[in-house]
Amino acid sequence: MPFTQVPGASLYWKRDGRDEGCNGVPVLVLLNSIGTDMDLWEPVLPHLRDRFALLRIDTRGHGASMAEPGDVSLAMLADDVLTIADHAGVASFALAGVSLGGMIGMELALRAPGRVIKLAPVCTSATMDSAAWNDRIARVRGEGMAAIVDLAMGRFLSDRAEPAIYETLRRQLLTMDAQGYAGCGAAIRDMDLADRIAAITCPTLVITGTRDTSTPLEGHGEHLLARIPGAAHIALEAAHLAPLEAPEALAVALASFLES
Repeated sequence: MPFTQVPGASLYWKRDGRDEGCNGVPVLVLLNSIGTDMDLWEPVLPHLRDRFALLRIDTRGHGASMAEPGDVSLAMLADDVLTIADHAGVASFALAGVSLGGMIGMELALRAPGRVIKLAPVCTSATMDSAAWNDRIARVRGEGMAAIVDLAMGRFLSDRAEPAIYETLRRQLLTMDAQGYAGCGAAIRDMDLADRIAAITCPTLVITGTRDTSTPLEGHGEHLLARIPGAAHIALEAAHLAPLEAPEALAVALASFLES
């Protein structure tokens, strides 16, 4: 399995779909939310793998990516993606990221504008309640994932999600590395994107969920649309984890954006 070693972490990544450069097919990097791993994108893959070269990454401390305890920053997580892209031989790429993955994508578009050719932040934001995240981090570090699992699940999915999806995700969240969750929670708590995203220059598609109570259009997606130059928008019938609730609609939106 492909692992890449970086300071403080061992990062797992996987290639799917087409070969890079096949008939002009771009490489699409797919990033997960906090509390999930690359399997978040599994329902979307059947709709994308025949059209794109895909690079999925487990964010440090999530899935098979191991990480030392401690706070991390969006800059560190962005550097992780660039290091993996280098190891995978990917010079430039489009990127779609859910929640934390979208935050990492925006940071990448600012830090490495020559490498991010298109950006799709999915159900994400440039600003969150830092006090609430500080409390969540403290609870996870003190009491483990069970302390916040119901809070997280209430925001991840709507009541329209299939029971099997809900139960699988809840088990995954309960068994994930609490220190990995807390470390990435610090990246959300401390991010400083709100006043910087006006400098993003690549084509951007902001994707929101009509049932998303964590980062809805109001107060979150609308801020991205107001600040990122030329950003387009599409709303999906989904809660926070759109790849699980609207995989086909999300794939259609991404393919249209990437191939335009």
